[in-house]
Amino acid sequence: MRSYDYGKREGTEEISWERFARLVSEIAERLAGANADAVVGIARAGLLPATAVACALRLDLFPIAMSRRESDRVVHEKPVWKAAIPDAVRGRKIALVDEITDSGETLRTARDALREAGAASVVTACLVSHTWADPPPDVAALVTDALVLFPWDRRVFQQGEWRPHPELEEALRLQSERRRDTERNDES
Repeated sequence: MRSYDYGKREGTEEISWERFARLVSEIAERLAGANADAVVGIARAGLLPATAVACALRLDLFPIAMSRRESDRVVHEKPVWKAAIPDAVRGRKIALVDEITDSGETLRTARDALREAGAASVVTACLVSHTWADPPPDVAALVTDALVLFPWDRRVFQQGEWRPHPELEEALRLQSERRRDTERNDES
């Protein structure tokens, strides 16, 4: 199974821990008006902004897990449930938070499942959304079609040492190749 289509990304968007904090603050401020009474975060990386938003708004946090990945490798065509929605969402106004919306499928699937589980309402939020997300999140702190480099994804610990994340290295390599091909075509 191939990873996400990084070839259509335009440039890179670096998110430092400091910028992460600013983006989370923006999400929290925008979600405050939604009157949510609980946050549901999508594991794995969505729990980072979800936890920060829940703490900022002093709300309960309920983690769920769904992903195309197993052991950090894309192996499923569609998101697969790994940790189900808790019964505690019934009747509550939910802020559903993830770190990024690419296709929109994970957010849509989780939103629909929360509604089916009896949530009174669901507002969706992401740190980052791509313009092609369908549907886009209700709240996005940043909309970009760049390859997003999150601080928690830049390096991985493998075989006793810290190394660049192999998926990001590959994505950056593909971008570089595409840029060179475009430059060659422009020169012709």
